Amino acid sequence: MLGVVSHATRQRPLITVHVPAELRIFLSAGRRAPVVETAVDGVSTLGHLVEALGIPLTEVGGLRVDGADAPRKHLPAAGADVEVLPVPRPQRVPGAPLRFLLDVHLGTLARRLRLLGIDAAYENEDIGDPALAARSAAERRVLLSRDRGLLRRRELWCGGYVYSDRPDVQLADVLERFAPELAPWTRCVACNGQLVPADKASVRDSLQQGTRATYDVFAQCAACDRVYWKGAHHADLEAVVEWAMDAYGSQGAARG
Repeated sequence: MLGVVSHATRQRPLITVHVPAELRIFLSAGRRAPVVETAVDGVSTLGHLVEALGIPLTEVGGLRVDGADAPRKHLPAAGADVEVLPVPRPQRVPGAPLRFLLDVHLGTLARRLRLLGIDAAYENEDIGDPALAARSAAERRVLLSRDRGLLRRRELWCGGYVYSDRPDVQLADVLERFAPELAPWTRCVACNGQLVPADKASVRDSLQQGTRATYDVFAQCAACDRVYWKGAHHADLEAVVEWAMDAYGSQGAARG
């Protein structure tokens, strides 16, 4: 079944585009079919045409034209048969250590990534799409977002669309897609800094009386000085860590 094309579009040369099931979410409601047609003008590149369908190029693992691999800058001819491939899983990110940047809407995901020892910078204020994309490029960070427009910015270094609005599903998707190496309890969930062991005497003044009386093992963030111990919520956090290590710990080790 072909996606619907307008009468005006039918007057122009067309190409056929095969879209895998996982990427059809990006197509407009009337075009969510396995195969769609789109017009070509002899000037627009294949990458531009795919983006015009609504698919961020961050989600495209490859393109084929008439059965042969083609670059995004390829100019397709009328009648071409195009296949869009999803990104492979796990997705390799060459050229820099694997680290992330999350937009203002992904605070819970950022904290859970940090809990697992993953370098996850997070903007807790809306600094604007240009600044986010520029930071991604300057720091070589994979930008995670649910904003398709943000992921289309040209200055972006690398990005990934977050498909779910549920933090548990978001975390599973990022771990499966990028296979980061996990090192639980080594990062500050508040600022992303590194945690170091701290003796009780050195952090005593930062603790409430009940905490001083109950706990003896502490860690402290080397960046913001926040102090950590196995408090009331530790069991919930431990459950997240155990799940992640059981499900994804081995693939992160293999990636490293």
